[in-house]
Parts: sequence; C-alpha cells; structure tokens
Amino acid sequence: MTEASDADARRPIVTRSRLVHDLSSLGLAEGDAVMLHASVRSVGWVVGGPDVVLQSIFDVIGPDGTLMMVVGWADGTYEMDSWPAEKRQAYLDECPAYDPAASRACAEWSILTEYLRTWPGACRSAHPDSSFAAVGRLAEWLTADHPLQYGYGPGSPLAKLCDCGGRVLLLGSPMSCVTLLHYSENMSRVPGKPVVRWKAPVLVDGERTWVEIEEYDTCNPIRPWPGGHYFADIVSGYVAGGGGVSGVVGAADCSLFDAADLHAFAVGWLEAHFGAG
Repeated sequence: MTEASDADARRPIVTRSRLVHDLSSLGLAEGDAVMLHASVRSVGWVVGGPDVVLQSIFDVIGPDGTLMMVVGWADGTYEMDSWPAEKRQAYLDECPAYDPAASRACAEWSILTEYLRTWPGACRSAHPDSSFAAVGRLAEWLTADHPLQYGYGPGSPLAKLCDCGGRVLLLGSPMSCVTLLHYSENMSRVPGKPVVRWKAPVLVDGERTWVEIEEYDTCNPIRPWPGGHYFADIVSGYVAGGGGVSGVVGAADCSLFDAADLHAFAVGWLEAHFGAG
C-alpha cells in the first residue's frame, strides 16, 4: 500500500445520509441560497464520490434553494503578464475564448467547481476570471449580467447573494477562503486601493476578442497586513463577536454565515483598520 492510499484508508467513511444530517444540524435549511467553499478531503472518504457532497446540500436546501460556487476558469489569463514569453505568446495566438457553457472550471479552487459547473441545470456567469456557477431557483438571476469590470463589486453574484439573504458555507475550508470579502473590499471606503488590469479572450458577437479588464487586486491585500492577508482575521473577528455558527460535517470543521451580515462586518473592519475615504 502506498503512502497516499494508506492515508485514504484512514479517512473516516462518510455517507450521503450522514452529510444531510450534519448539514441540517449545522443550520442549513430548506430554501437557502448558499455559497459553498469546500475541501472534500477534509470531509472524509465520501461514499459515491465528490458529487455526493453537492447532492447532500441539494437534499437539504430542496427545490427552492440555490447552491453557488466561485468556479473561475482553468485557462484564466489574470496573471499572464508574469508568464514566460513563450507561454504568453501561445495563449495570445491560440487560447480559446472563454465560453461560460464549455470552459473548464478552476480545479485548484476545489474539486467541486467542475462538478457544479456541469451539474444538470447549472448556470454560469460570463466573467472570465471571477466566474460563478449556480444551481437552483435563483441560479439564473445570481449569475446573469455579471459586470466585466470590477467583477466582485456591485451587480456581481456576491452582491446578489447579500441582497437575497444568502449564506456562506465553509465545508472544511479555512476562513481565509471567503471570496465574499472581495465584495467587501470593493465596497469599503478605503482610499488608494490597488487596481490591476489584464486582458482575456471572450466571445463578442460570436468572435474571439481580447478585452481589457479592470479590478481591485484580489491576489494581495488592499493594504499591507501582518502575515500577508487579513481575510482569516476578519472572519475570526466576526465569529468572536457571535457571528455565524460552527460545527462538524462528516469529519470537517465547518461554519455557516449570513452573507450580508458578514459583509457589513468586513466593510466596517476594513474601514476601521485602513481608514475611510
């Protein structure tokens, strides 16, 4: 037995019924619109495979609920300017245009991104970098009309998640992974937030076209911070003040937050630490 297979053998066995029970106990409920961040490995050895994690969430939220993830694009060009010249030129010459219906999700963000993107009835937003996929009653509305410029700001799926009373579920993922806080960075009145610009190939009237995109820098904090980033500190502070609920799903430590409430806390935190303009 290899080291990897031996480690897998030690992971707890987790079934769909166990996941449904644990998610319900955590507080996820029928009709919820929820954004998921998940580490399937942290959950345990899931009988039936990773898609069972998604199915268990659908079991709990029911037909009136909605599940959303940020799924990105496997061939995203956000960091293209830092690539070696040969790779950069190859993408300029022949990278296919981003197609919400066909372009693969970014598996580095979670093994579940591609599972959700290809789930029956899935909708996906048109932004080539901050692409979101959703399934359920509000899926089409959440992913429609995603602004190309400042794709984590007003009009984004994150803004809509807050508007509809949505929630954020961390399923074995660390508090540093809460993508919602990019919306909070957009909306905070902090002066001099760093801006990045890059190009991506998209479909314009059916033709592959390189377009320039502008966004606040999402790879680095908007201000220097001890340890490199502050997302985990924001979420930890929110939890310490009584925000959200925590529990265990399968073998994974999990948290469930109200999106609008966490966003409001994060905006206040950013403006208090970095100054309101």
